[in-house]
Amino acid sequence: MKKEKKRKSWRDWYSIDSRHIENKKLVVTVYILLRCLVILTLIAQVFNGNYEHVYTCVLVLILFAIPSIVECRLRIDLPDTLEIIILLFIFSAEILGEIQEYYVLFPFWDDMLHTLNGFLFAAVGFSMVDILNRNKRVSLQMSPFYMAVMAFCFSMTIGVLWEFFEWAMDAFFSIDMQKDTIVHTINSVSLHPEGRNIPVHVKDITDVILVHSDGTQTTMGVGGYLDIGLIDTMSDLLVNFIGAVVFSVIGYFYVKSRGKGKLARQFIPQIMEQDTREASEESPEK
Repeated sequence: MKKEKKRKSWRDWYSIDSRHIENKKLVVTVYILLRCLVILTLIAQVFNGNYEHVYTCVLVLILFAIPSIVECRLRIDLPDTLEIIILLFIFSAEILGEIQEYYVLFPFWDDMLHTLNGFLFAAVGFSMVDILNRNKRVSLQMSPFYMAVMAFCFSMTIGVLWEFFEWAMDAFFSIDMQKDTIVHTINSVSLHPEGRNIPVHVKDITDVILVHSDGTQTTMGVGGYLDIGLIDTMSDLLVNFIGAVVFSVIGYFYVKSRGKGKLARQFIPQIMEQDTREASEESPEK
């Protein structure tokens, strides 16, 4: 007859989490530094009376806590590299991108973050399948190729859902998350004088003039035609695609080599090992 398995108390879990945190000194340092920067930004926005940015800072502080919650509640160990990149990604997207206006100052900023987004979510999708693959209680055994495909599809789905979110925010709250692009050539069947399905090619566009309902006209002075979000959306999905493909290839060879890939291990979460002290408590009575 076996003894009843002893349930861990909150003190046991706290001691395990404490030892886990001690091994993540670099992550904790980055977390504290970024959190301080966000709090300073929040205080500055309060004095400037920009309360929309204050809410953004509060949101960032909440998002910063998610990796720790995932580790503590779900018992999933996030690699230090992955956790630091997630924190830097949140800070770069919201504080630098939105509040410091890096999206406007640096045209490559949005593409860089969407590429990283595709890479990170491919890692998350891959790890989800990898964890199920290694779980003996789940009858799921996928080949390295299909694991890579699943990671790719998961990343692209998140990318598409994010573009839906940007469109909804622009449509209902007029935020302009889907940034406009200046183009000098358009091709449109809507401009055909007979309404036929034949594209009309307009080249060398240097400006746009708005005609209002009262007949007044406003010259935009943008230097070309104003594309409303379409090119930005497609560009975001394209670089997300690139990031997803890159990690899917890395994940494929990681599984093929039976987990020996050093690069992939920096981005693939693992289930935390249970405290081995429980094993001795399950020995049979004499």
